[in-house]
Amino acid sequence: MFQTFDSPTAPEQGPPRLAKLRGWMAQQELNGFIVPRADRHQGEYVASCDERLSWLTGFTGSAGFACILETTAGIFIDGRYRLQVCEQVAEDFTPVHWPETSLHEWLAENAAPGAVIGFDPWLHTVEQIETLRAGLEGSGISLVASSNGIDAIWTNRPAPPNAPAWAHPPHLCGDSAEEKTRRLGAAIAAQSAQTAVITLPDSLCWLLNLRGSDVPRTPIVHCFGLLSDNGALTLFGDEAKFADLTLPDTVTLAPWDAFSRHLKDLTGTVLIEPASLPQAAFDALTAGAAKILRGLDPCSLPKACKTRTELDGCRAAHLRDGAAVVRFLAWFDGADTSHLTEIDIVTQLENCRAATNLLHDISFDTISGSGPHGAVVHYRVTEKSNRPLDADSLLLVDSGAQYQDGTTDITRTLPIGSPSLEMRQAFTRVLKGMIAISQLRFPKGLAGRDIDAIARAPLWAAGQDYDHGTGHGVGSFLSVHEGPQRLSRAGNVPLQRGMILSNEPGYYRPGAFGIRIENLITVIDAEPVPGGDDRAMLAFETLTYAPIDLRLVETSELTDREKKWLNAYHQEVYAKLAPLLAPETAQWLAEATRSI
Repeated sequence: MFQTFDSPTAPEQGPPRLAKLRGWMAQQELNGFIVPRADRHQGEYVASCDERLSWLTGFTGSAGFACILETTAGIFIDGRYRLQVCEQVAEDFTPVHWPETSLHEWLAENAAPGAVIGFDPWLHTVEQIETLRAGLEGSGISLVASSNGIDAIWTNRPAPPNAPAWAHPPHLCGDSAEEKTRRLGAAIAAQSAQTAVITLPDSLCWLLNLRGSDVPRTPIVHCFGLLSDNGALTLFGDEAKFADLTLPDTVTLAPWDAFSRHLKDLTGTVLIEPASLPQAAFDALTAGAAKILRGLDPCSLPKACKTRTELDGCRAAHLRDGAAVVRFLAWFDGADTSHLTEIDIVTQLENCRAATNLLHDISFDTISGSGPHGAVVHYRVTEKSNRPLDADSLLLVDSGAQYQDGTTDITRTLPIGSPSLEMRQAFTRVLKGMIAISQLRFPKGLAGRDIDAIARAPLWAAGQDYDHGTGHGVGSFLSVHEGPQRLSRAGNVPLQRGMILSNEPGYYRPGAFGIRIENLITVIDAEPVPGGDDRAMLAFETLTYAPIDLRLVETSELTDREKKWLNAYHQEVYAKLAPLLAPETAQWLAEATRSI
C-alpha cells in the first residue's frame, strides 16, 4: 500500500509545542511568528522535515497557515478544511476563515500596537510579504525576517529526503531538455532579460525531463535554477541526487549554499515570478546589481500546454486507470456494504490500480468519505477516524494515480442502500454542472474565472454552492494540482490548447453527506459550427472514462441535451474500457453505462 492510515498528529500535541514556540518568540523579542504550510519551493506537498504547520497545530490539510501571537493563535484555513480543522487542532488555536479574513486584518484586530511579527523569509514568497506589508502600512505593526522558530524547538525532526533523481523516458516527454532550455532561453531574451530565477521543482523537473522522490505523491526532486538567455542552466541542490544522471552539457550543478551568492552576483535584467520566489532569494538578488523584471516562471505555460506526446501518454494512462476504477466499482456493487469500512474502500481501489503493474504511486491520498465524512472536502481516513459505511447514504471516493505516462484524478459518488430524494436531487444538480463544462464552447482568451460559474448555475438555482474551485490544472507525471491554469473565481490565466484541468463541481451538507463528480479534461480547438462567425473557439476533450452512477440521477431533471451527453459519454466508456476487462466485469459495465 502507498497510502497509510496513521494519524501523524493529535490535538493534544499542540498546546505544549505552542508554549515552546512562545518561549522562543520571547527570546527573539518577537510578538508574533507566522507558520506557513510551505517549504522553500512553495509546492503543495512538502517533505516530512518541512511539515511545520502540522507538527505545531495538528492540522494536516495541504493549504493554510498559522499566526502565533503572545496570547492568541490563529490558524487560517479556506472552505475545504473548515470541518477538518475543528477535529484536528486543540482549542488553543482559533480557526480563521481565509481568504475572507486576511492576515493583516486579523493582526490589526488581535496584535498589540507596535507588535513585531517574525517570519522565515525562505518560506514566504515575495508576493505574500509585499501584500502583507502593504496591508499593515500605518498600523504600527512591523514585519521582520527572522530565523525559524519551529526549527529551533522541533526535536527529532526528520532528515531531508536524499533519494536520487532519475531521467524521465524520452519517448514520454515530447521534447528533449536541450530543446526546452534553448527555447525558454530565447523566450527570456525576448523579454529583454538575461536570466530567469526558477524555484519550483516541478518546473525544473519538466525542463530537464527529470523526476524524483523528495515529496509524497508528486515525483519531483528539490532544486533551484538560474536559466540564462542562451539556454545555459545552473542547477542548485543536493549534488549527490544527480550523480547518476547524464545532464545536458549546458547544465552546471552547484550546491544549495551557493544559491544566494549567485543571486547577489547576477547582473543585467533578471526575470522573477513574485508568486513563487522566496523572499530570502529576492533579498539576495536586490543586494546585488541586477535589474528585476517581474513576470511568470518561464516554464509555467509551456509545462501546462502539453505536447502531443504527453497528451497521448495521458490518454493511455486514463484508459488504464479507468479500467482499474471499473474493476473497483464492479467489486463495490457486488459487495455487502454493511461489512465495509472507509479503509476497505481505499485498500481495494489501490489494489485495483496496483494490479496494472504500472502504478508508480497514487497521486494523492484517496478520499473515502462515508456519510458525514463525505462533507469534509479533503477528508483523509485514519485508523482513528475510520468508520463503517453508512446505510442509505452516499460514499464519496476521490482518487488518482501516478503512471509514468500520465497523472489521473477522478471522483465518483456512490449510493449505499437507498439514498434520499434530497441526495439524488443534489447529485443531479452537480452532474448538470459537470456536463455544462464538458459541453462548453468558449472564445479564445477566456480564463477559468470566466467559466467557473457555469458549473455552479444549477446549484445556485437551488440556493446551493461549494467552497472550492471547479477545477485545477494537472501535470504530466508531475503534480496533480498544477498551475497556472484553473477553473475557479481566482483563475486569471487564459486557457490554452493542451492544458489539462479537472472538472469537479460538488455539494456538501455538513454532518450529513458530500457529493462530487470529477473528470479530467483537456483544452482543444472547437469544431466550426455552421452559421457561426470566424471567431476562434475552444472546447474540452474528456480524458477520464468511468461510469457515473445512474441510480443517483433524477432523470426528469436533466434536459434532452444533458441526457444525450451522458448517454454518449457512457457509450464511449463502454467502447473504450470493455476490451480491457474480464467478461463478467464488461457485462457489469454494460449495465452501468446503459442509456437513459
